[in-house]
Formats: sequence, structure tokens, C-alpha cells
Amino acid sequence: MPRLQDLVAFCDERTNRSQITDFPPAMNGLQAANSGKVTKIGAAVDAGLIPFEMAAAAGVDFLIVHHGMNWKSPMPLTGANYRKVRQLFDADIALYSSHLPLDLHPEIGNNAGIARRLGLSITDWFLPYEGNNIGAIVEQVPLRTILRQRIQELFPATFTAIEAGPEQPQRMGILSGSGQSAISALKSAGIDTFLTGELKQEHFNIAQEEGLNLYLGGHYCTEVFGVMALAEEAAQKFGLEWEFLPTNCPL
Repeated sequence: MPRLQDLVAFCDERTNRSQITDFPPAMNGLQAANSGKVTKIGAAVDAGLIPFEMAAAAGVDFLIVHHGMNWKSPMPLTGANYRKVRQLFDADIALYSSHLPLDLHPEIGNNAGIARRLGLSITDWFLPYEGNNIGAIVEQVPLRTILRQRIQELFPATFTAIEAGPEQPQRMGILSGSGQSAISALKSAGIDTFLTGELKQEHFNIAQEEGLNLYLGGHYCTEVFGVMALAEEAAQKFGLEWEFLPTNCPL
């Protein structure tokens, strides 16, 4: 049976955690310890009460999430926060969080996972944040009709399209989760087509004015790939079972 510290060390190294500066509340790495045993790995997008309850019911004792518990720190241990922490301790579940490291990783990251499932190859990166580029670029893009069909098939329940750009895209950007910070950088990066999780209403006007194709797959749905890839690799490394715990968030 692998030790908790071995799983944490593997995840830290695989995600290059120490080399990536994240938003301060992210607190990447081990957020809650357990008694030290690991028998089953779980993956979920969010560190919420329902995913914790699902993990407990599934026998998971090492849970990998993308969004950790501490986005609004300090976090008073009352109400839902208390119930979440209590659930982890009662079920002896260790919680490991990885945010930007699992967005930008070139192999197991969310952007890479999206590109791979769309049959696309990442050729470059853009949108620097604290020394790392967090957005992916694809230069060999299919016709818009083909691209749209592939994206809609990948994100059938959360798909939205704003097509004000070229029918034959020249350069495509991919940024999982929220794409608001990338919009102003698209033109300078030569990007005419952009896939992300969510945007704001104002970006409809910007797409028309700038001649952009914008595709939305949902914040949650574009960020399932990294946690699943890391959980699968960790499970293979240590000979454990793993399971994805979906909450089917529509946003």
C-alpha cells in the first residue's frame, strides 16, 4: 500500500507544482492530510461537500481536485465549510489540489486534453502569467464547420458558439475555465478563433467588432481532463484503482 507522502510527491513532480506560480488562494498541493493510507484515488473538478460525499461513498481516500477549498481565505470552519472538512476527516480522505499546473501542463493539462480530443496539435503558447504561458495555440485548424461539430460533440450540454470570424481559421487559442483574461491578448497573438469555458456578455460585441470565432464549452466541462489524467497516471504508478466523480455542473 503506497504512503500518502509518496502520492503527494508524485503529483507535485508530475504537475511541476514548484515551478508554477498560481493565484494566491489556489494553494496547490496537499490541502488536507489523512491517516497516511491510500487505497483508491478519486478525481473531481471542485473541492465541495457533494464531491467529498461521493468520494467517501466510493471508498476514495486520496482525492485530486482542480479547484481547492481555499479560494476565499481565511476560511471559517462553520456551516458548509465545517461540513466539508468534517466529511474529509470522518472518511479519512486526503485532498490534493492542482489549479494552473493542471491547466497548462503540455501533456496532462486541460488545454492539452481538449486539443487532443478535438484531433488538434498544440504548436505554441500565449497569455503569460507569472513566468508561464497558460493558453495554448493551434496553427493547423480545420474549417469552421468541422471545428464547430467537433467542439459540440465534446461539450454537447454546455456548447455555445459566436462565429464572427473566418470560415477557415488560421490560428486558434485554447484556454480552459474562464477565458476573460485572454480576449484582449488574442489579436496580438494572431488568434482568430478561441475556445474556452466561459466569457461575459460583452465579449459577444467584441467578437463582432474584432472578427473572432468564440466557442464556449463550460467552465466545469473544460476542466475535467487534467484531474482525470493525473489520477489515472498516479493509479498506474502505484497499482491502485481510480474513479472520476462527476457533479455535472452546467456552468
